[in-house]
Amino acid sequence: MTVTGHCLCGAVRYRIEGPMRPVIACHCEQCRRSSGHFVAATAAPRESVTIEGPVSWYQSSEVARRGFCGACGSNLFWDGPGPGISIMAGTLDQPTGLVLDGHIYVADKGDYYAITDGLPQAEQGSADIQRGSQRG
Repeated sequence: MTVTGHCLCGAVRYRIEGPMRPVIACHCEQCRRSSGHFVAATAAPRESVTIEGPVSWYQSSEVARRGFCGACGSNLFWDGPGPGISIMAGTLDQPTGLVLDGHIYVADKGDYYAITDGLPQAEQGSADIQRGSQRG
């Protein structure tokens, strides 16, 4: 499977060769502040992701950095510990074949919305929600 994506202005483009994790919605404070709402992201092994164009990286914590387009500001990647890199689902070209699989860090969610889709929720991060299986 090959999936492509890009930022709003097209300066940064990427290609993913191979499987991707189902989409997880992260409601942590950092994701909310970096995106303006919660983040919906998939992930893939780093070696299966090819990035073309000038990605700007912000070291958002001691263990993770966030990649974005320096021209248009599109939030593109979250790169933290482990073998994978997270990719913001909204920047993928359609069709993706992915599904939303659950919500993490719901204890930090904004007070202006409710999560009512019936999908699994974890107060913090959870390996149970990030089970890596596609549905649908």
